[in-house]
Amino acid sequence: MGTAAAAGEGAGRALRWLPWLGLCFWAAGAAAAAARGTDNGEALPESIPSAPGTLPHFIEEPDDAYIIKSNPIALRCKARPAMQIFFKCNGEWVHQNEHVSEESLDESSGLKVREVFINVTRQQVEDFHGPEDYWCQCVAWSHLGTSKSRKASVRIAYLRKNFEQDPQGREVPIEGMIVLHCRPPEGVPAAEVEWLKNEEPIDSEQDENIDTRADHNLIIRQARLSDSGNYTCMAANIVAKRRSLSATVVVYVNGGWSSWTEWSACNVRCGRGWQKRSRTCTNPAPLNGGAFCEGMSVQKITCTSLCPVDGSWEVWSEWSVCSPECEHLRIRECTAPPPRNGGKFCEGLSQESENCTDGLCILDKKPLHEIKPQSMENASDIALYSGLGAAVVAVAVLVIGVTLYRRSQSDYGVDVIDSSALTGGFQTFNFKTVRQGNSLLLNSSLQPDLTVSRTYSGPICLQDPLDKELMTESSLFNPLSDIKVKVQSSFMVSLGVSERAEYHGKNHSGTFPHGNNRGFTAVHPRNKTPYIQNLSSLPTRTELRTTGVFGHLGGRLVMPNTGVSLLIPHGAIPEENSWEIYMSINQGEPSLQSDGSEVLLSPEVTCGPPDMIVTTPFALTIPHCADVSSEHWNIHLKKRTQQGRWEEVMSVEDESTSCYCLLDPFACHVLLDSFGTYALTGEPITDCAVKQLKVAVFGCMSCNSLDYNLRVYCVDNTPCAFQEVVSDEKHHGGQLLEEPKLLHFKGNTFSLQISVLDIPPFLWRIKPFTACQEVPFSRVWSSNRQPLHCAFSLERYTPTTTQLSCKICIRQLKGHEQILQVQTSILENERETITFFAQEDSTFPAQTGPKAFKIPYSIRQRICATFDTPNAKGKDWQMLAQKNSINRNLSYFATQSSPSAVILNLWEARHQHDGDLDSLACALEEIGRTHTKLSNITEPQLEEADFSYSRQNGL
Repeated sequence: MGTAAAAGEGAGRALRWLPWLGLCFWAAGAAAAAARGTDNGEALPESIPSAPGTLPHFIEEPDDAYIIKSNPIALRCKARPAMQIFFKCNGEWVHQNEHVSEESLDESSGLKVREVFINVTRQQVEDFHGPEDYWCQCVAWSHLGTSKSRKASVRIAYLRKNFEQDPQGREVPIEGMIVLHCRPPEGVPAAEVEWLKNEEPIDSEQDENIDTRADHNLIIRQARLSDSGNYTCMAANIVAKRRSLSATVVVYVNGGWSSWTEWSACNVRCGRGWQKRSRTCTNPAPLNGGAFCEGMSVQKITCTSLCPVDGSWEVWSEWSVCSPECEHLRIRECTAPPPRNGGKFCEGLSQESENCTDGLCILDKKPLHEIKPQSMENASDIALYSGLGAAVVAVAVLVIGVTLYRRSQSDYGVDVIDSSALTGGFQTFNFKTVRQGNSLLLNSSLQPDLTVSRTYSGPICLQDPLDKELMTESSLFNPLSDIKVKVQSSFMVSLGVSERAEYHGKNHSGTFPHGNNRGFTAVHPRNKTPYIQNLSSLPTRTELRTTGVFGHLGGRLVMPNTGVSLLIPHGAIPEENSWEIYMSINQGEPSLQSDGSEVLLSPEVTCGPPDMIVTTPFALTIPHCADVSSEHWNIHLKKRTQQGRWEEVMSVEDESTSCYCLLDPFACHVLLDSFGTYALTGEPITDCAVKQLKVAVFGCMSCNSLDYNLRVYCVDNTPCAFQEVVSDEKHHGGQLLEEPKLLHFKGNTFSLQISVLDIPPFLWRIKPFTACQEVPFSRVWSSNRQPLHCAFSLERYTPTTTQLSCKICIRQLKGHEQILQVQTSILENERETITFFAQEDSTFPAQTGPKAFKIPYSIRQRICATFDTPNAKGKDWQMLAQKNSINRNLSYFATQSSPSAVILNLWEARHQHDGDLDSLACALEEIGRTHTKLSNITEPQLEEADFSYSRQNGL
């Protein structure tokens, strides 16, 4: 041990002397070179490093550095002229082997420049335990002496996790001062502080109203409405970034009345009526707990206007004397009565003239019948052409009659000239009449089936069994009420163009007593063929219409399995009155024709009677298929007028006091005060606008026992659209083979591809070139008219094959893709039934009275009484709205007699299925008004419960 210590101490001394030894060696070499130069008679150049009078000068000195994590740092040093440069760290020379040295020549001075650098590791710094930080400096030698650089300190960088002080939220009036304090966590080097507002950096240099220089604090000199938001203190150094807790700053504004509007036109065309004008509490609008305006928002005055009188003609006068031009005339005047007070003028001519000589008038000294004008020649030509046209029509009628007679005497099958093997997956359809025994048939051994009206081959993508626009020979299908299509090749499409359930019945426009049964007729679908499967998952519905009688207690009207519902609040109908209210969905051709890029996003929903008046807004829930995003969609609510035109009620993002729209991911909840027909339309703003499509695959056996049909549907993701598909498939024997999935279809003009994959070989086969079908973008994007589906046909090799497994791939080019895994038995008794809809709202489509609402009436009254009262700290109905994610168009609620009641009505509409009372209770507790959890109170208790309100947080 002693020997080793002695050896180590000797090695240390040797290391300390290494620089001096290097200098000696360099001097010896220089002396030898100088001697050689003298012997050769050559003088040394003046630019050599040993020129007298030159000390080393540092061009670059080592800088202070920080070690980040475990990464070593490099210290650099450069000097001229310098024979050697070495580093000394913490008073000890660094080993020569740890130096990396480079030499160069300064062209301007001719002096030698030397650059040296070393690496310092985290372990070296941690092992040093001195009174000061770890430091290093350079020592450079020249012929005349040494120079030392500055000391560079090396420290380990870090940043603590917790802030020493987080900013605290504030509620301030507009133009008040806001001060948010922040003390960043400890760190080396010291952390720099940056403030964020709603996750966006604050630049105090661009906003003179904000100061962030005072000891990391944020000062807003005069609070503005735009200063409301979530503020976060961000601390960062070279190691990491740390975020403080967010502080919510609320700048509240007391409301002020706007100017009165102009008086409206008299509400009656003539007679005694009224005019009104209004003003809104929007100058400014009360925000974030500010006080609402006091006074009336609407004024009415009576008005009287004269009724317009339309003009009417007097009787014609007597004919005048015949003029030299062989004409006489008569006149009449619009004076029986004349138009008054803006009435319409008489329609028609006020003067008539005609020939008065029956062809005997003398013109230019000749009898009129001897004059042959050009018009007579033209008349003879017209007669000639009319005769030829009549002959052509007669021949055409004869040909059509012969053709129809020949068809009635022939068989009813047709064949298709199949060219799919040459043209690929999509072919045109060439129909020709089939005769018995025709050798050109695809399979002449098969006898024609008289129940089959048409036979064709090739893949077909149709919008609906009733949609004939895609067929080349659509006129052949028009007279048929029921089509079952059998393809004698390996590809077959089974279509059912059959009677669809239609909905009849008058629109009820009056008040009806409770016992009044009004009949609604319906057309029932015909009996299914023997091979149609039994769809037990959904009861047969012949009409999408429902009714219910409602009174003062209100209630809820639900259209089962469609997502459409109507909430009539308590008190909306006057006492001692009852109305039979109806609701229906248009399943036919939409009456709303889209303009330009506008797309129909929801069904057309009608509720009535239209002349019913409610005292409180009712809530109408309409499903939609848009992927909601204000950046990509501009969504509008439209209403159909009595003249059949569609008018825009409002944009979903607009501020309005006439109605309110709350857009959820799958439905829109609308607060309205008048009944009618409503629908949602959307205008895509960017190519990233997305429609949600529901994709599903149905299957059924074909007329041919070896064939099995697959029909893939892509419909708007609304329950009513899918219910229509289910009804059609139920009628045609279809069975849902896989759970439906959602496909996000972008408005980027790329088409949709549907393909069948992984068909078991040697068991099943599909016709070549027909396994993939493509649907144009425009057909999918505007497919709200009828369900869009593509059909495929698979053929078994043997009747013993009863299991089918394959994949259906539905994808948008450069877009989303979904895979439907089909694993089924083609035998009905072995097939697993997949439920189409949840049946929770099918049992009671109309609920009346208290049981229709989730919140008991007594509790509801207490909530309204508490939150309708304005509160200086903002803990009133406005805070109740914000806690229930109602953050815009609050001026609509301010115009209601009980804003809290309307907010709770909207909550009832949004939670009709889950009835999540716990979320409402949590919202009330956050406001600080109640501790009672609604979900923990049983139904009997709720009727008698007393909410114990406590004053928390200064309330």
